Amino acid sequence: VPLVESGGGLVQPGGSLRLSCAASGFAFGSSPMTWYRQAPGKERVLVARINSGGFITYYADSVKGRFTVSRDNAKNTLYLQMNSLKPEDTAVYYCSAPGYNYWGQGTQVTVSS
Repeated sequence: VPLVESGGGLVQPGGSLRLSCAASGFAFGSSPMTWYRQAPGKERVLVARINSGGFITYYADSVKGRFTVSRDNAKNTLYLQMNSLKPEDTAVYYCSAPGYNYWGQGTQVTVSS
């Protein structure tokens, strides 16, 4: 399986989580990577993107200033640090390697008191 997410769970509003995405079987270090999320009954939407070198990032307006995407190419791992979580952040989060059209299985994030 090329991409495997982990780190989801139940967190209270205002809390933090760090998602990880372990990559294997392709040239992770030279691949741009993305995080998407899909809330119940809604379309999958882009949350963050990072270039292969890890120094160019993009964030959806809804998460800007609260989420941070990063990567460790030596460990073939993508991360999403999520702070100040809100109930509207509740969704299944997916990592993706767009150059290969690879998707992980998703990890559930639930923000609720």
